[in-house]
Amino acid sequence: MNVTEERTRKEAMWLNDFQPAVLSVKEVAQILQTDENKGLSTARAGERYKNFGYNELVVTEEEPIWKKYLEQFKNPLIILLLCSALVSLLMRQFDDAASITLAIVIVVTVGFVQEYRSEQTLEKLKKLVPPLATCLRDGREEVFEAKYLVPGDVVILTTGDRVPADIRLVQSSDLQVDESSLTGETEPVPKSNLQVQKSPNLGPSQMLNIAFMGTMISSGNARGLVVATGEKTQFGQVFRMMSEEESPPTPLQNSMNTLGKQLSAYSFVVIAIIMVAGLIQGKNILVMFNIGVSLAVAAIPEGLPIVTTVTLALGVMRMARRQAIVKKLPTVEALGCVNVICSDKTGTITCNQMTVTSVVTACGDKIKVSGSGYNSQGRCDIVDSQNFEGTQSDLFTIAQISSLCNNAVISGEVLRGQPTEGALLSLAAKITPQDYKLKFNRIKEVPFNSETKFMSVICQETEADMAPVEFSKGSLEGVLSKCSFYLHHGQSVPIEGTSLRADMVKFAAELGDKGLRVLALASGSGSGSLVFAGLVGMQDPPRDKVPDSILTLAQSGVRTLMLTGDAKETAIAIARQIRLLPSQSQGRGVSVSGAEIDRMADPDLQTVVKTASVFYRVTPRHKVRIVKALQFHELIVAMTGDGVNDGVAVKSADVGISMGKTGSDVCKEASDLILLDDDFTTILSAIEEGKSIFYNIRNFVRFQMSTSIAALSLITLSTLMDTPNPLNPMQILWINIIMDGPPAQSLGVEPADKDIMKRPPRNTKQGMLTKDLIVNILLSAAIIVCGTLYVFKEMMEDGRMTARDTTMTFTCFVFFDMFNALSCRSQTKSVFSIGFFSNRAFCLAVLFSLVGQLLVIYAPPLQYIFQTEALHLKDLLFLVGLTSSIFVVSELKKFLEGYLRRRRTKFTRSDSTKSLISLV
Repeated sequence: MNVTEERTRKEAMWLNDFQPAVLSVKEVAQILQTDENKGLSTARAGERYKNFGYNELVVTEEEPIWKKYLEQFKNPLIILLLCSALVSLLMRQFDDAASITLAIVIVVTVGFVQEYRSEQTLEKLKKLVPPLATCLRDGREEVFEAKYLVPGDVVILTTGDRVPADIRLVQSSDLQVDESSLTGETEPVPKSNLQVQKSPNLGPSQMLNIAFMGTMISSGNARGLVVATGEKTQFGQVFRMMSEEESPPTPLQNSMNTLGKQLSAYSFVVIAIIMVAGLIQGKNILVMFNIGVSLAVAAIPEGLPIVTTVTLALGVMRMARRQAIVKKLPTVEALGCVNVICSDKTGTITCNQMTVTSVVTACGDKIKVSGSGYNSQGRCDIVDSQNFEGTQSDLFTIAQISSLCNNAVISGEVLRGQPTEGALLSLAAKITPQDYKLKFNRIKEVPFNSETKFMSVICQETEADMAPVEFSKGSLEGVLSKCSFYLHHGQSVPIEGTSLRADMVKFAAELGDKGLRVLALASGSGSGSLVFAGLVGMQDPPRDKVPDSILTLAQSGVRTLMLTGDAKETAIAIARQIRLLPSQSQGRGVSVSGAEIDRMADPDLQTVVKTASVFYRVTPRHKVRIVKALQFHELIVAMTGDGVNDGVAVKSADVGISMGKTGSDVCKEASDLILLDDDFTTILSAIEEGKSIFYNIRNFVRFQMSTSIAALSLITLSTLMDTPNPLNPMQILWINIIMDGPPAQSLGVEPADKDIMKRPPRNTKQGMLTKDLIVNILLSAAIIVCGTLYVFKEMMEDGRMTARDTTMTFTCFVFFDMFNALSCRSQTKSVFSIGFFSNRAFCLAVLFSLVGQLLVIYAPPLQYIFQTEALHLKDLLFLVGLTSSIFVVSELKKFLEGYLRRRRTKFTRSDSTKSLISLV
């Protein structure tokens, strides 16, 4: 056989995603050239092993650690700081070089450790491939490593096994598969070997005759044909997509990169200005170049990376206290930029706990059930009945059936068993505190079967010598087929000649339209003569605070989209309950199915995501396409998920969010943020934290750059004008300590503004240095320079510079710094509004700085070091009065800007009202 024929044969044996499900077992076996009863021969399996390779997920060779560490230095701001350190070294300014180098090492190391810990996603995914498999070879049962499985092998599955490959079921007995590791849905999926009807865009959730790699056998047993191995499996496709997907840089990283480039440009401008001025004055060009480089290096805020890292780290600690674990530091701030949240339904928006919400008795009485979770908290309120006592009697019978036809156990609100049965136990506890299991002994159980669609148990009363009683639950048609009577307010009434069957079908359809899962209940003396008791409707209900959280997000300019693998009815029902859609909405125009997405080209999907709010029956590929379509509009997207299938979309989003309780390891590793309580409302707290962090970093930049520019301007002016320097080297060092020290650092921990959630997400197109920020920086620097030069000039009236002159000038500059820091606590709000003492760290930092300044002035040893002398009280009062001017100007500016902003808002609303009136 030549190479071309061999390749053609191999390709023909690879079945595509849905083919095995829509073909009969015989057809699949024929394509795979195998025997579905005996399996492959050892010789043929060996040939296929050579052709198809291992049944494993291969991780590409990782870069060495040292290379990953060096990649941290690609940040433009880090490169700029490295250049500063090098220049300082060449100019023999060793203290500056050492401090800048230390700052770089700290920041780079912290960033490296964070990222290295988060790059373990694919290794976690590999662990879901089981090490051993039970397989038929030459008609004999063998156990060997799962990586040696090939297409065409026959695998035997039993309860507790992890599925070793994608397997087309040949035989099955009461098989239920836990697919939560793949889909995130906790309810086990019944599987059979029946051929699936072919339909366009058949999804994994509809392939009920395929057991997927990495899922778990909950109950039953089966035998099946391996139809896909390694990267050809559903897990493998997720694996390949995750290995190809790159996490986008966060908005803060982009802002810091831009800031680094801006500061580099400004540094060159400073050097050029100094050199031109020196040339005009006829000074030595080399001397002026050295001065210019020194000033440019000093102007670079080497404390910024440290402050940013510390601020983000403190944000991480605060968020941990609010049940959110951040894996990558820049993610904290990125949350404040999020425009759209794509949320998974199960476990995030909902409680991930099935709860009975509606009961319809056999005679048509309707009961509303409150409460959620696996507990007895809640009530059963009769909303439609002609005989309340009779309805209550029927409810006791429903409670009895719910308790006895049940294998689950609830202990301290922790369920051991299936969610559906947990919901029935909770319903029984809400109806009555009586424990029916103490009154009955189970004699026999008929487990749920996909053909009969019901489960039955036969029980005997422990104390009374009564005939055994059968209790049954299941689908409406399955249970009704066993019933000859129905329960009517405690009495058994023959079904024959009544409209009960039609009525129950109608009620079941009504409950189904609300997105509820419907079960029928019955009991009696024997099969065929059971008494039909009624219907229960259950769902995984939304969390209590989700509707309010979605409303708050909408008011702050953040859209919420719901992405789910559920059917349209369930998705729309939940969307209505959380007020994502109007209460009467049928989802037209705002809900899109996975099948519809498959038919859309990328430009069409980019248009649809502008208006759609609910996406149902979606797969991992659909989720990634939705994220990419939103990012096309330059939106910052947060994506939540829990199953392995969510991992790719979580990784591709700007902010990936996973669930701490129910999330798979793969999804947690791919994410940036883990919600410990799996609660959607925690995202709201995280966004609030993210918004405040960026504003705090910007406040620090304003303070440090205004102080830095002021100090440099004083030195530059004195150099260019051939006048004595107002500040000596030790005094400049002290100012630098204040600039990068506690007062500056404390601006990074300013508490979040109570109105911060009313602000829209940050515009990521704007850099850190906006026009308004530059104006504030220059204004503050100008006031500091003018005030300090005024004091210096007043002190130098006799033409000689004394210790008192430098002390007054030095103290003036430090006091200006403290008032400037106070002004920088908020860009828009008055300090009187946010509270003088709301930032305790800031108050302590300023207090210690002022005490330190007084020690520098009055302590003899420090007077000698800093060349200062004691000042009179009137001197200090004069300096306080003068330096507070920067605070007064800042407060007046904020007040004026706020007034103009309110006027613009008022006029805008007025114009909108007039336009609306004219339209009417």
